[in-house]
Amino acid sequence: LESEVAADREFESIDEEETSECPACCGSRLNAIARHVRVQGHTIDHFTSLSAGEAAASLGKLRFRGNQKTIAADLVPEIQQRLEFMENVGLSYLALGRAAKTLSGGESQRIRLAAQLGSNLRGVLYVLDEPTIGLHPRDNIRLLETLTALREKGNSLVVVEHDEETMRRADHIIDLGPGAGMHGGEVVVQGTLAEIEAHSGSQTGRCLRSPLSHPIRESRRSLGEVEQWIEIRGAQANNLKNVDARFPVNRLSVITGISGSGKSTLMRSVLLPAVRDCLGRVGISPAGFGVSPKQSFEGSRKRDAFASGRDAHPTWVTGAEFFETVYEVDQSPIGKTSRSTPATYIKVFDEVRHLFAQLPVSRVRGYTNARFSFNTEGGRCETCKGQGVIKLEMSFLPSSYVPCGDCHGRRYNPQTLEVLYNERSIGDVMEMTIEQAAELFATNQKIARPLQLLVDTGLGYLKLGQPSPTLSGGEAQRLKLVTELARGTGRAQNERIRKMRKPKSTLYLLEEPTIGLHMADVELLLKVLHRLVDEGNTVIVIEHNLSVIAEADYIVDIGPEAGAEGGEIVAVGTPEEVAKNRVSRTAPFLRDVLQEGRNSARSRSLAARS
Repeated sequence: LESEVAADREFESIDEEETSECPACCGSRLNAIARHVRVQGHTIDHFTSLSAGEAAASLGKLRFRGNQKTIAADLVPEIQQRLEFMENVGLSYLALGRAAKTLSGGESQRIRLAAQLGSNLRGVLYVLDEPTIGLHPRDNIRLLETLTALREKGNSLVVVEHDEETMRRADHIIDLGPGAGMHGGEVVVQGTLAEIEAHSGSQTGRCLRSPLSHPIRESRRSLGEVEQWIEIRGAQANNLKNVDARFPVNRLSVITGISGSGKSTLMRSVLLPAVRDCLGRVGISPAGFGVSPKQSFEGSRKRDAFASGRDAHPTWVTGAEFFETVYEVDQSPIGKTSRSTPATYIKVFDEVRHLFAQLPVSRVRGYTNARFSFNTEGGRCETCKGQGVIKLEMSFLPSSYVPCGDCHGRRYNPQTLEVLYNERSIGDVMEMTIEQAAELFATNQKIARPLQLLVDTGLGYLKLGQPSPTLSGGEAQRLKLVTELARGTGRAQNERIRKMRKPKSTLYLLEEPTIGLHMADVELLLKVLHRLVDEGNTVIVIEHNLSVIAEADYIVDIGPEAGAEGGEIVAVGTPEEVAKNRVSRTAPFLRDVLQEGRNSARSRSLAARS
């Protein structure tokens, strides 16, 4: 798989629109001789175009006789076993011939895991980093059964995981903390599940011992009061089957369903481009979707970038006029070089530079804001050009980075570092954590307000000057959320001052924002999402995390299964309404979480009374 990914990277720079299907092989990648070899009517390119589930069903229908039966006796069981392993790790919806570069990180990891299941090795140590990423709770159980099977074969597994069910099944848990960054790095407690739950200093133990009671705000926002909805009609892309869906404006909505059921297609290939086109009044969307009836059109039949087979079809979308803009908050990096930092991304660094430029020493010396920028000449260290590190080119090896020998990683020249605010230079400020900086600039609300929002979101451990490429996807996504929250607060204040009308809602689209988050961080994320909605915005989230699903004002459940067996709306409504649905694969797990939360709240109430 790794070699395939490396080979595919050579083609990543090629624009999708510049490519076309090979006329010689018709996209099968095989020559004419290979394409004409058939096994009971099936060519190899037809077989690899099937999903793992479809391939297993097709293989089970084959019947052999004579010499063919002798040959197939050894081969067919091996193929069936590998397809079964893919189903066990929740990948039955993947096409066998799908390009490796189109797989998510979680899918790639689970394919490697499926390959190991077929190896029959003993005495192997497996190290897995969050294997449950992107998995529906039902598929999560299958994965855990797979891991148990590996253990039963005589292997050892070390798993880094935030998933509650995985922890509950573990034989031994090591809890690191107690906090993040400078507040962590220690073994808080280790032992069995009961020992973790009993430890008073463990955040993990607290979350396992006392699950959230939903809704955490005591009551949900009413759907009966909603007058404005954004509606999608006739969505057909990938496996979506003429889907009609709607989402309430100024509410928190969650799209749920089995992995591969069509959630991402509905959001990223239908809703996002259609709303963007309507707001921009552009004639044709990237995926070829219509907009509202007043500005409707039949889009071009381009192949959607996220599609794995079927072309996108025109779709009617109404209600986009209720939004000022649409913003997709994904986990892509916020910057590609060390010049991009959390401080520059959330725009507080401009205020910090302005503050240092207003100090008496700066005025005497004639320093302006530009003096305190590490991107321009004057105040920066010219040896490293303000990056704080020196890049060492190494032949046949990846480049290496070492701290600058002149500024020692502080980015500025000695003269600039002589200017102090509360005995701290701007180089010192860049080395401070967000939590420390929020305290230092507590009297300056333009700086302290966005920094405190980051602290409230659980990102207080990051350094202001930490290079953006070193941030995880989850950290980058939360930075984007807080930046939007800060901008929204600023816009609302400005319009109150100007006595303008209430601004239109912003539509925020998020895909699995809980990836890489501890249960305690999920609580903080929920508060951020609720704040966005409270400020008049609309938030739509794709999520498998049951705490987020149970916190939704409105749920759209897609399924019932993955691939060709999915792509339909199974259930809609509040969490309590969806939990009663008998077809939804999400409903049984949602019922358990809602009941568990009620039991936990009741226990806490009784304990408080006694």
